[in-house]
Amino acid sequence: MGLHGTIMELQKRLDARPEKVGGLNGTFQFDLGGNEPGTYHLVVANGRGKIVEGPADNPNVTISMDGADFLAMVGGRLNPMAAFMGGKLKIKGDVVLAMQLQSLLS
Repeated sequence: MGLHGTIMELQKRLDARPEKVGGLNGTFQFDLGGNEPGTYHLVVANGRGKIVEGPADNPNVTISMDGADFLAMVGGRLNPMAAFMGGKLKIKGDVVLAMQLQSLLS
């Protein structure tokens, strides 16, 4: 499906299951490298989540990782905690907020 297709699929998941967003508020930026590099951000507010291509002005959390690892994580083939502990996923900013992201991406 590729990185862009996966990002669009995530948006469909968020639209179909707004209860996953719950009371969460924040901006998550994804800096992805490798063969399919890209920067995207997810704004979660007022019970909705919106994914936008490009960097955020002031993200609460920035997640940096290889695009292939991101695809594996979103596809359920890479555990986010294992990726973090193994150095495949780097977090800058609000780590507690970042931990809540796992439920949004599944």
